[in-house]
Amino acid sequence: MARKHLSIIAMITALAACTPAEQAAVMALGPTPVLDGGIYSSGGGITVAAQVNEIDGMTGLCGVWAESKRQAVFTKGLARKVMHTGSAYLDGTILHRDLAFMAKVDPMTSYGGQGANCVKTQRPWSAADAGKPVKLRIPKQVVHREIDDGDGVGIVVTFSQTGPGAMSPSLKSLILDN
Repeated sequence: MARKHLSIIAMITALAACTPAEQAAVMALGPTPVLDGGIYSSGGGITVAAQVNEIDGMTGLCGVWAESKRQAVFTKGLARKVMHTGSAYLDGTILHRDLAFMAKVDPMTSYGGQGANCVKTQRPWSAADAGKPVKLRIPKQVVHREIDDGDGVGIVVTFSQTGPGAMSPSLKSLILDN
């Protein structure tokens, strides 16, 4: 009986560790947030704007993201899934995994001043961190695979981190308006 209770407690603890961070604040991005993102092999992409701020004595990660207004049907609605795979680093150390907490905004040329969702990380705040660029990493990934049963040939669409991509052109023959 005690072993069963320990198993249940272990499962609850494991699930709690996987729970995404709660949004801690909404703050305006400064005039020059770090910009990154990427493009889909079918055209269009994602831009992420992020910065660090102090939140209750801890380092906060704040950001927004945008996806192309026009993109292939194969990537429609997949941007948040891609954002879940992203991570943020400061001074080469992981700051936060899963960038999907960030606020979704329309694509634009400048993200300064945008209202950004923020999470409080486990890193204590240091005045030396103010203004440091956060490094964003979003792994290359297959976002859509459609293989024909007959000849094994089909469509494979990937996402690759290449820098800001929400203003990237889409392939005209495969587009949908958001």
